[in-house]
Amino acid sequence: MSMRWIRSVIWMLSVMLLTACYHHGQQTPDAWDLTKQQLDSISFSTTHHYTQNFNFMITADHLPLADELPDLAFDTLYVVRGERVVVADIRMVPADSIDSVWVKVARDQITQGWIRESDLLHGASPDDPISQFIDVFSDTHLLVFLALCVLVGGIYAMRRLFRRRAYIVHFNDIDSFYPTLLCLLIASSATLYASIQMFGAESWRHYYFHPSLNPFALPMHLGLFVASVWAIIIVAVAALDDVRHHLSTFDAFLYLGGLVAVCAVDYVVFSIFTLYYVGYLLLVGYFIFALWCYRIHPHYRLRCGQCGAKLKRKGSCPHCGALNE
Repeated sequence: MSMRWIRSVIWMLSVMLLTACYHHGQQTPDAWDLTKQQLDSISFSTTHHYTQNFNFMITADHLPLADELPDLAFDTLYVVRGERVVVADIRMVPADSIDSVWVKVARDQITQGWIRESDLLHGASPDDPISQFIDVFSDTHLLVFLALCVLVGGIYAMRRLFRRRAYIVHFNDIDSFYPTLLCLLIASSATLYASIQMFGAESWRHYYFHPSLNPFALPMHLGLFVASVWAIIIVAVAALDDVRHHLSTFDAFLYLGGLVAVCAVDYVVFSIFTLYYVGYLLLVGYFIFALWCYRIHPHYRLRCGQCGAKLKRKGSCPHCGALNE
């Protein structure tokens, strides 16, 4: 058998294998043969993050709707707070100096009309509970008001706790790392949230219109933020359980009240100061401070074999006198 014949056989087998492994797929020569209206819809959805058939919930007291375009004549047609509307059509009106984008929304077959996009987005939110939750915590006036209330309430609560020599996170803490970890998570999440607002505003806007609680289905920075929210929930449950086992009912109530106040202060402070780039330095300093406070507090690694009391070291139990070797 000559080498030339062997090379020919190898070449033929290679061609057959490559041809067999290639998958042509379904032939759809017109798969991207879209109409101009479809292309415009895709382009609009990319920049505005919503398109036709998108659902909104009205959050303003009422929104007036225009009858027809381009007359822009308003009738006595309104949609009111709590009603759900769907986007029926989108038109560009270059002659409008206020807003060139007009959206036709419909509550039902009878109640439908046109409204400027800016008015719609100001008086409505996506019909999704996550989007509406974001609306509440993104309100600037609410954030400032909450900051003042939290600051005054937090100072008062901590003053009362110090006077009672009660347990409080960072200052007179219990033997558990979960409360400290919860505070650090909230501070980090608030800093990350403010950073996304500054450096990834468009990706956050897209998330606002299409939210998800799955961190693996999102871009890395958004997935990290959602994962931190899940971590806050898990650590909060662990901290609650640990506090319940370490303290009596009354002391646990006081401790949890102080913990909520500290967490609220962390959220407000880092959400606001990160917008001015000071929050990053504060976060580093807060980590050092929180870990140092946790380290200097006494930690018990042992328990008495007879009464179950916590012990710093082996030896005689100060509570029952039993010898622990």
